[in-house]
Parts: sequence; structure tokens; C-alpha cells
Amino acid sequence: MENEPLVKNYDSDEQDVRRRLLADRTISEPNHDKDSQSTYSRSRSTPSGDEKDDSIDTVLDVPTKCVEQAKEVGKLVVQYVVDHTHLPHWLLDNEYLVSGHRPPMPSFNQCFASIFRIHTETVNIWTHLVGTLIFVIIFFYLVTRPSSEVPIEKKITFGLFFLGAITCLLFSTLYHTLSCHSQQVSKVFSKLDYCGISILIIASFIPWIYYGFYCEFGTKIAYLLITALLGSGCIIASMWDKFATPEYRTCRALLFMAFGLFGFVPTCHYVLLFGFKYAFTTGAAQWLVVMALLYITGACLYAARIPERLAPGYFDIWFQSHQIFHIFVVAAACVHYYGLCVLSMHQPNFNDCRKGIAPAISNVVNSVFN
Repeated sequence: MENEPLVKNYDSDEQDVRRRLLADRTISEPNHDKDSQSTYSRSRSTPSGDEKDDSIDTVLDVPTKCVEQAKEVGKLVVQYVVDHTHLPHWLLDNEYLVSGHRPPMPSFNQCFASIFRIHTETVNIWTHLVGTLIFVIIFFYLVTRPSSEVPIEKKITFGLFFLGAITCLLFSTLYHTLSCHSQQVSKVFSKLDYCGISILIIASFIPWIYYGFYCEFGTKIAYLLITALLGSGCIIASMWDKFATPEYRTCRALLFMAFGLFGFVPTCHYVLLFGFKYAFTTGAAQWLVVMALLYITGACLYAARIPERLAPGYFDIWFQSHQIFHIFVVAAACVHYYGLCVLSMHQPNFNDCRKGIAPAISNVVNSVFN
């Protein structure tokens, strides 16, 4: 019995120790968690040696990849334009244009995308593309005017001129865009390009002859038929494969110049019929002369390949003879349109023609019966 208090005291002491240990453990656990978190954060913020090497490699990869990409872009640029000596035989045209040529690109998408890049054909494409858009706008403006403002005969005659100009400039734009696609495609659009020139010349004659010889029906029909025959001959010549080769450059220029110079025949007839003063004022013949000078000057520069012949390599991209010829063609068409407007404003009407014809017929009848 004497030992019972001792046992109880021992048990109570043991329970007190357990409670203190449990309390100490509870207090020490948060500190341990904090220590573990700080240790983990230190381990993350302080990489090991392998991790340091990986980070350095990653940083060095950035400029290396940039250099590689720059090399790839450089390869694309170099491959996009080539020198004249690296062109296939069917793309050889002007040896005085030394560099900046498009290589063969057998993809229509690539050819049309090249419109927005710099090469020897860029200006050739854009000069006639802009000209096409200008004449399309004027054409639609003309045909949409009411008949009280623009007579139907003017819509037809001027419309034929605009369609001829649009056809010529559009065919030229397509040829210079697709000439590097393949040999077969280049041949097809080259023929269309030269046919377009003949169509423009024919279309330019129609309204001028119509209004110039308004009351001379027989003369008008005769000149229109001759124009159609000459134009058909030029179109047939354009279908010849060798016609588009560089060796026939001068022949092409002379053929189209000769066709255009035929216009001096009806012009001289017009001057003799109505007098010099009337022809070069009301008849607007002076604008025909300006148009002819623009066409002839452009064709001569194209045939002689001036200015690139004088300084090979200096006019590869800008101001080459073909570009100047294109600009002169658009300018000549605009001058011709202005001259037609002046001529049509002073045209006689059918009543005036009948007034002039009736006295002539009566004089003939009187002379026969008297």
C-alpha cells in the first residue's frame, strides 16, 4: 500500500513528459517546414553545375539560330535574282542587263508574287498594270454615262479604243509577269503581247477615222478595211515562234512602226480635204503627230537598247529601254484619247452631212441632164 503513491507519481510524471514532448514537437514542426521550404527555394535559386551549363547553352543558341536564319534568307535572296549568264537560253533577251534577272519559276503563284519584288521586270510590269487600271476606270465611266450626255456612237467608238488599249496593256503585264514561268508559257504570252500591240493600233485608228471622215462614208469604210487587213497581217506575223526571239527585235520594232505610220496616209488625206488650218485646230491632227512621235521614239529606243547599251549593268533595274518604251506607250495612248475628245466635240451631225451631200447630188444631176 505504501508503494501506490509512488506508482501514481511515476505515471503522472510520465504523462507530463509525453505532453511536453508532444507540445515541443508541435512547436518545432512549423520551423522544420520553413527550413525545408527555404532549403528548397535555395536549391531552386542556386542551380547545380549541370544546370548552369544548360543555361549557357540556351543563351548561346539564340544568336546561333539568328545567324542560321539570316543565312537562309540570304540564300533565298541570292536564288531569287541571278545574273544574265545564269539564265537558260529561252530567258536570254538583253545582254546589256547584267544582273537582277528572275530565274525560272515554274509556279504561277511565285510569278505573280514577284510583282511586288525588285528585278529587271518590275517596272515593266507596273507601268502597264497602272495603265490598264487607268483605262479600265475611264472605260467604265464612259459607258455608264447617260445617252443624253454621251451619245451611243461615242460610247461604241471610244469603247473600242479603250478595249484595245486595255487588251494591249493587260497582255503586256501578263507577259512580263509570267515570262519566267517556263518556255512554253513564255512563248504563249509573248505572242499575246505582240498581238496586243496590233490590237491597240487598230483600235486607235477606228475612232479617229470614224470622226475624221464622218460624212465621207466610202472613204471611212476603205480606211477601216485597210487598217483591219494590216493589223491582221501583224497578228499573223506575231504567231511565228521566231518573231519573239532577240534576233528579230529590230524587225518587230520596224513592223509595228510601219503599221503605225500608215496613219499618216489618212492624215494627209484629211489635211488635203479640209485644209491645214482646220486639220490642226478643229481636227486635232497635232495630237496625232505627238502620239506618233511618242510611239516612234519609244520603239527606236527599244530596238537600239538605249541607254543600257551605253553603260551595261547600270540600268538593270531602272530606266532601261523597255521601261521607257512602256511609259511612252501609255503616254501616247493618253494623248490619243485627248485628241479624240477634241475631234469628237467638233464633229458634224448627220443633218450637216445631208446638207452637204444634197447640193452635191443636185449639181451632178443637173450637169447630167443639162
